[in-house]
Amino acid sequence: MAGGRRRGRGRGRGRGIRFSKLYSFSCIRSSLREDRSQIGQKGYTRVVYCNDPDNPEAVQLNYRGNYVSTTKYTAVNFLPKSLFEQFRRVANIYFLIVACVSFSPLAPYSALSVLAPLLVVIGATMAKEAVEDGRRRKQDIEANNRRVEVYKNNSFCVTKWKDLRVGDIVKVYKDEFFPADLFLLSSSYEDGICYVETSNLDGETNLKLKHALEETSSLHDEKSFQQFKAVINCEDPNEDLYSFVGTLSYGGTPHELSLQQILLRDSKLRNTDHVYGVVIFTGHDTKVMQNATDPPSKRTKIERRMDKIVYILFSTLVLISFIGSFFFGIETRKDISSGKYRRWYLQPDDTTVFYDPQRPILAAFLHFLTGLMLYGYLIPISLYVSIEIVKVLQSIFINQDQDMYYEETDKPAHARTSNLNEELGQVNTILSDKTGTLTCNSMEFVKCSIAGTAYGRGMTEVERALIRRNDRPREVGDVSSDFQGDSGGVDMGKSIKGFNFRDERIMHGQWVNEPHPVVIQNFFRVLAICHTAIPDINEGEISYEAESPDEAAFVIAARELGFEFFSRTQTCISLHELDHKSGRKVDRTYKLLHVLEFKSSRKRMSVIVKNPENRLLLLSKGADSVMFERLSKEGRMFEAQTRDHIKRYAEAGLRTLVLTYRELDEEEYKAWEEEFSRAKTSVAADHDALVDAACDKIERDLILLGATAVEDKLQKGVPECIDRLAQAGIKIWVLTGDKMETAINIGYACSLLRQGMKQIVITLDSQEFDVLRKQGNNEAIAKASFESIRKQIMEGNSQLSSAKENPVSFALIIDGESLGFALNKNLEKSFLELAIGCASVICCRSSPKQKALVTRLVKMGTGETTLAIGDGANDVGMLQEAHIGVGISGVEGMQVQASKQVEVQITFNSGKEDLVGPDYFNRDIYLRKKEAVMSSDFAIAQFRFLERLLLVHGHWCYRRISMMICYFFYKNIAFGFTLFWFEAYASFSGQPAYNDWYMSFYNVFFTSLPVIALGVFDQDVSARLCLKYPLLYQEGVQNILFSWPRIVGWMLNGVISSIIIFFFTTKSIIPQAFRRDGQVTDFEVLGATMYTIVVWAVNCQMALSINYFTWIQHFFIWGSIIFWYIFLVIYGSISPTVSTTAYRVLVEACAPSVLYWLATLLVVISTLLPYYSYRAFQTRFRPLYHDIIQQKRSEGLEIDDTPNDLPSRVRDKMHHLKMGLRRS
Repeated sequence: MAGGRRRGRGRGRGRGIRFSKLYSFSCIRSSLREDRSQIGQKGYTRVVYCNDPDNPEAVQLNYRGNYVSTTKYTAVNFLPKSLFEQFRRVANIYFLIVACVSFSPLAPYSALSVLAPLLVVIGATMAKEAVEDGRRRKQDIEANNRRVEVYKNNSFCVTKWKDLRVGDIVKVYKDEFFPADLFLLSSSYEDGICYVETSNLDGETNLKLKHALEETSSLHDEKSFQQFKAVINCEDPNEDLYSFVGTLSYGGTPHELSLQQILLRDSKLRNTDHVYGVVIFTGHDTKVMQNATDPPSKRTKIERRMDKIVYILFSTLVLISFIGSFFFGIETRKDISSGKYRRWYLQPDDTTVFYDPQRPILAAFLHFLTGLMLYGYLIPISLYVSIEIVKVLQSIFINQDQDMYYEETDKPAHARTSNLNEELGQVNTILSDKTGTLTCNSMEFVKCSIAGTAYGRGMTEVERALIRRNDRPREVGDVSSDFQGDSGGVDMGKSIKGFNFRDERIMHGQWVNEPHPVVIQNFFRVLAICHTAIPDINEGEISYEAESPDEAAFVIAARELGFEFFSRTQTCISLHELDHKSGRKVDRTYKLLHVLEFKSSRKRMSVIVKNPENRLLLLSKGADSVMFERLSKEGRMFEAQTRDHIKRYAEAGLRTLVLTYRELDEEEYKAWEEEFSRAKTSVAADHDALVDAACDKIERDLILLGATAVEDKLQKGVPECIDRLAQAGIKIWVLTGDKMETAINIGYACSLLRQGMKQIVITLDSQEFDVLRKQGNNEAIAKASFESIRKQIMEGNSQLSSAKENPVSFALIIDGESLGFALNKNLEKSFLELAIGCASVICCRSSPKQKALVTRLVKMGTGETTLAIGDGANDVGMLQEAHIGVGISGVEGMQVQASKQVEVQITFNSGKEDLVGPDYFNRDIYLRKKEAVMSSDFAIAQFRFLERLLLVHGHWCYRRISMMICYFFYKNIAFGFTLFWFEAYASFSGQPAYNDWYMSFYNVFFTSLPVIALGVFDQDVSARLCLKYPLLYQEGVQNILFSWPRIVGWMLNGVISSIIIFFFTTKSIIPQAFRRDGQVTDFEVLGATMYTIVVWAVNCQMALSINYFTWIQHFFIWGSIIFWYIFLVIYGSISPTVSTTAYRVLVEACAPSVLYWLATLLVVISTLLPYYSYRAFQTRFRPLYHDIIQQKRSEGLEIDDTPNDLPSRVRDKMHHLKMGLRRS
């Protein structure tokens, strides 16, 4: 039976401890008091029939299933939606109309030559969309087909996630994710508690404690569920992760439900063997999916501007068609005047409606329609499909980049969509999650201050970065620097997770020789006792399961330094201690009387214990802001030194806690316990305030022992990456679900916050609001909160205004509650103004919805490109809202499927779990595939890879796409306007200058491959130089390479080229004999010669534009020219009924003529001269930043960002750019 396959130590431990008897657990039930009077009203109408999903009333409710889809398309809407996506592009609409009209006599060429390219372009793009969305569908299928045990027919059986229904009872095992939003019935612990990790929801890695109702906590086996029937009335589906309102009707009695009984989808069961729960929200009704938004159709700035260019070209098309038809109408009307025929050879007395001197206006209108089709080559139909091909190839290069490959997890970078490549080169603001994105989700004990002495010889990443930036030697006596290398001359031994402390003075029992051994002993006792961790002994080794990484680090540190916590019962904590008098290890058991829990409002945690000598002790740890004020006069002996050390630790980016203790008098304790018992059993509205007041009363007159310093380990290279991105002029915001203190510490650790930076803190955490909250007047609280936030924002903007002349930088820090008001329509504008004026922004305690709203505010308010980066499901909304979403695929981010027989042992990512008995079973085991990665546009394994993704690939892709589009418009204008000049030359007759298939193949074979090679391979500077000179990235942010002046310049170049090509060709070959036999140039020869020159000119123009030649570019450029001649020979050899004007035109007419080759050479050189002259002038007198780097690189010089040997005007330009970036 599957339900009995996980037994042993976990369940035994669960029966040994009833954690609900400890205060910190029992008080949870009353910590959240929601208003149940709304049940049954609008927004609170959901009814769940527990263990009875087939109930007729339940069936009638018709709730959603548990199937989840993140795809953009479905089988039903793919065709219409994808066609809509394609015809959002103006050029495609135009060519669709032209293709339809081409079947009429108005068309100047055959219908097939227009329709075929359109079908190829649309079909290829739709196929690409189908493949990409198919990958998303595959991931959805994998997620929906995960396995879970559900109670059916009086037993538990395995089913798929997608088949769950509201009301089903499911059994979830340790380290598995919850398949839906569940109501917790019971767990492997007898009193129904369980630990849950919610990092994918709120970004926090510390474990949350959930607690079942006493009425259901006894449901532990299949028999007990046979008679279980209940009804839950609760709130409707919503996105609020931090509250839940509902009641359970069971046994004829209603029981209030709170968030403590709710297990949310995408959170994970930890430190608990199994739980039983009832499905209350499924699929897209779950809170995590309510926080998600539909996958948007993202379009880049360049693509949107490209549409505007197409509008311009279309307007040009209409204009020249109108000009042609106007003059055609005039010339047609003149053909019959007073009964005389001016152009008698056109037979104006016997014509069709397309040329009728009697109706010139109608003929001119029909000619206008013909002109719209004839000049259609101004619109590059192959541009879109060429860009799609280039972007796919660019994505492959991103995926294959070895410098973005993370060997530890075997994770390369992954471009999940190719639509946004060039947008990577234009990012102005990065909005980043913290936990799992900037950090490694782990805490390490690295330093401590005990009795006024600093211990710990390691150096944090922040300290190393400060030394590198300031280029200063380490000072003598610096607590973080008196070591040699990383190990400080101390034997590093084996690596221990959570413990990175090295100091020979107190390690290996040497602390007994220190000046204050008793203080050190008490310090380590506080670390080993003041916590809620649980020891887990496996094969003689002790590990700890803690609610937070901090607690685990403290207990591990105490163990490594001689105070090993090895046993916990309901009332006792046992340690292996090193006795400083005898020097031997002894076992000591402390009676655990009370645990005063940590709360953000209290900022401290305490325990009251009785030691083996029968002395009552209060052991306390907390933030220095609340602990120093609680010290007794006698307990302040080491205060000055400890404060100084804490300041140094904070500068090093470490998280600090102050450790204290005091001995309690028996009578004092009894009097306090009586008051405390009354407070915690109170059912009044001010229950929490009474409890806090009682705790505050005992936590006084403390004796200072010292302070701890732990490092929330940053991912490798994060400070350097952020520093490099800042040098590139990119603004970085951190949006995190963590508490303000945690976020600030990480801000310092990753160089987002720096010493000397003024902090503007916006918060509602004050005594004034505490009083209002106790009164319970929600309307008054909301009004006062709004006014307070408005005032704080105004004060912040005033600070920015007053400091404009002062180079002081500001950091904005705001908590989630305040952020909710700041995002109000009446305040969001002033809030955004304040945030943009700050160098760094940190939003704390942000919900997923708030993250998405902030991202939208920045995106819409600034109009600049935004990039969001995160690693959990709580970041999905933010990733989808930003212009670019980047997901972090970490160690837990992989989905592992094992469908095989398992005996005795299953290996999880967090360790091994023993199974008892010879259970053989087939099962799919899934370890999380991050929702962030599934919903992202790009996925990388480490935050530091973002530097290369943006500064290298982003810059290259932006430059390549910009150059590619400009060149596309150039070559089509150069080609299209030769048609216009020829029509003018031919009295606006509507006759095309070229053969039909010349025109059709122009964008397909003769000019398309070189531009694709440009878009894939071209580099203005190498990857090394992109990283060395991050200011180069500003070319994309400021859109220098795709600005309107640059676009218009390329268009003018195309017009100039067309003028040179047409007039130089006609003037050079028409007035004289073309061949040796004296024959002059005819229509076919003129068309072939002019087309040859166009092919040569646009391909040679490409060769001039390329910065980085490979053999592929040479092959495509010169190969395209050679292919034109091959095509002309083959096509010209076909019957004249097919080849028409191309019949033997090269072999018999053009090739034997010296004039043909001479005209080609001279006209091509003349065509290239304007662009060559302009580039020579620009490079010498108005160089772009990449021009400067290229010039110095070619001279073999390495330059700084502001080289002294540059012309003064260039230096001034770069200086002003840098100062502008700093001010922004």
